[in-house]
Amino acid sequence: MRPTYTSDLWWKNAVIYCLDVETFKDGNGDGIGDFRGLTQEIDYLAGLGVTCLWLMPFYPTPGKDDGYDVTDFYSVDPRLGTLGDFVEFMRTAHDRGLRVIADLVVNHTSDQHPWFLEARSRRESPLRDWYVWSDVPEPDDKSQIVFPDKEDSVWEFDEKTGQYYLHSFYRHQPDLNVANPAVRDEITRVLGFWMELGLSGFRVDAVPFLIENVDPELADPHDFLADLRAFMTRRKGDSVLLGEVNVPYEDLVTYFGDGLGDQVTMCFDFIGMQRAWLSLARGDAGPLASALRERPKPPKDCQWATFLRNHDELTLDKLTEEERQEVFRAFGPEKSMQVFGRGLRRRLPPMLGGDLRWIKMAYSLLFSLPGTPVLFYGEEIGLGENLEAEGRMAVRVPMQWAPEGGFGRGEPERTMPDGAFGPERVNVADQKRDPGSLLRWIQLLIERYRECPELAWGSCTVLDADHPAVLAHRCDADGATVVILHNLSDTAREVGLTLDGLDGCLLTDLLEDGTTRVPDGGRVSLHLGPHGCRWLRASAPDVPPEDASAKSEHSR
Repeated sequence: MRPTYTSDLWWKNAVIYCLDVETFKDGNGDGIGDFRGLTQEIDYLAGLGVTCLWLMPFYPTPGKDDGYDVTDFYSVDPRLGTLGDFVEFMRTAHDRGLRVIADLVVNHTSDQHPWFLEARSRRESPLRDWYVWSDVPEPDDKSQIVFPDKEDSVWEFDEKTGQYYLHSFYRHQPDLNVANPAVRDEITRVLGFWMELGLSGFRVDAVPFLIENVDPELADPHDFLADLRAFMTRRKGDSVLLGEVNVPYEDLVTYFGDGLGDQVTMCFDFIGMQRAWLSLARGDAGPLASALRERPKPPKDCQWATFLRNHDELTLDKLTEEERQEVFRAFGPEKSMQVFGRGLRRRLPPMLGGDLRWIKMAYSLLFSLPGTPVLFYGEEIGLGENLEAEGRMAVRVPMQWAPEGGFGRGEPERTMPDGAFGPERVNVADQKRDPGSLLRWIQLLIERYRECPELAWGSCTVLDADHPAVLAHRCDADGATVVILHNLSDTAREVGLTLDGLDGCLLTDLLEDGTTRVPDGGRVSLHLGPHGCRWLRASAPDVPPEDASAKSEHSR
């Protein structure tokens, strides 16, 4: 496929890197990460190979929910810098070829936001209808309470005005009323403001919660998402909405915009992620293979975002209780490692026991799955967690740049991991000099992923392998094919595959040297070491492997 074609829809084979400005790099020595520190490390991020940075909330906040309780959507938290610092960061990122998206947290505000302070001042307030009020709290569905360890209702009584306000999350985060046209207009102004400063789009927080409380008299709550997407497209034609939509596949397709693809540009594949962890726990490719077979094809120009870990708890809510307990036993057997009864508050490397071979296989799996891979900061070096921190903060630890920490000149405000995952053992500086490090492996995976547009653009077929521990799949696009194998067990395997249409082709290893010829009949035998992985480019004997995915001008 021609790069001039695939780059038109850059998000379809981007590599997205999520980071928290506060925990990434301290530029002024006060122990808190900031935009000046982040800007210092732009070359590191560009060198890693990522193509898009996703910024967690950096807006002014009381800090009760790590920045997701916003008091001003048009500014930067003073601890992290100024709007000028933000603009300098954006200029530098664009200079290095990086796009930037940011969290859009408009399901709710902080209860300290001026809008809410005015709305709760009196029932006659002109901003009263910017939030959702009720004289009597509606019956609670306990299953819909997002934080059952902190809240027992989604309604909170406001003594001054004698009504209850809706809060889908914490009580200090009142829900905005997006049924109000004035609220919808204000949200579009927020988008327009940051796009004028260079953002290429937004990761939309908790999309179902954003639209589920829309007035049922409206024709379709999803119209709001379509309106946002249309506004962004008018302002910047290649802008994107990346949606956090954790619902079953059959319900999720509507968030893309059904067949039109005119709402959310990309959706996270929560189902595939959870099945992947079940497969890792069992050493059995079956659960993940079934997810890949069940996953619906997104509308044209839309895409799945794949991930193994993010900034929240590793939610396992779409598994059965028995399956969830399997994953808990394998990767978080202690109650202190679990949260909300549905997830794990751990990072991937400690969950896999620090086994580098297993960890490398897991990230190879991530980058080979059809879609756009998303990394959480520090995953490239095997950053650990701090279980002494509360809740999900366990995984939001400072980035480790050097053996002594390297976060900044002062002591970081948040505690770094210690022991086997402390900075003296896990850091950027050491791994840059080690060709066998996880950092170098991630760089290689990113390079190979970008060289294999079939993974993002092509059709994926799960292949029948000779052993349940092996996931084998192929991705085909425009006559080009990549075959991928992963051994989820710690025992070496010989795997037989039937590769239809590839008789006589050469399979060239992309992660190490070597080729395999496909015999007549298409049946080939391949070796996989313990937790081994192979990426194989198919090509005719007279075609160099690097040319096998090229798309001719006349075939577009």
